[in-house]
Amino acid sequence: MFLPKTDAVNAEIRAAELARREGYSRIELWVTEAIPSELRRGVTISVQEVECGDPDCSPIDTAIAILFSSGGRGMLGIPLESKDVSKESLLEVFPTTPVLAAWARGEDAEWPPMEDDDEDDIGPRPRLRFDIGKRVVCRVGPDPVTGWAAGRVVQLWYREPSWPANSWAPYKIELEDGRNIFAPGDVDQIIREV
Repeated sequence: MFLPKTDAVNAEIRAAELARREGYSRIELWVTEAIPSELRRGVTISVQEVECGDPDCSPIDTAIAILFSSGGRGMLGIPLESKDVSKESLLEVFPTTPVLAAWARGEDAEWPPMEDDDEDDIGPRPRLRFDIGKRVVCRVGPDPVTGWAAGRVVQLWYREPSWPANSWAPYKIELEDGRNIFAPGDVDQIIREV
């Protein structure tokens, strides 16, 4: 049986949403301030919270996309909810000026830099179903019908610097909305052909 939410529950939901939006606004301001003035023109900052299904990571990460008028872009993430992100925690993971300049020119620049380049240490990898550039749909939410988003594979055997040694995701995917995500497995329940 469906019961309507109480006024107290609705108030909690509104307060959480307000805290999230205020966090987004603060982060956008701090990111804009941290970008060198000569690179700021025409920059769009997009901030959102994303759920992490990996039990070894924070349940909610704040993802920040920096979009330049040249078409260049870069992303960074902070393993905190937006309301908990401080200016100091943002600046600790913020890209260097050379990385920002490369993104502004529309070039690829790795951020964060890989601390360990143990790619050769993992031994043979299984063959993957999709190649770079392949259009796919990926599971991005809990709903089995609406929890999918379209994108394209941009990298095979992706890893984050904070992951344990020899931990890899089969795919990095750029979604149509500009977000970059990874597929933790090469199975139809996570990623499938369009």
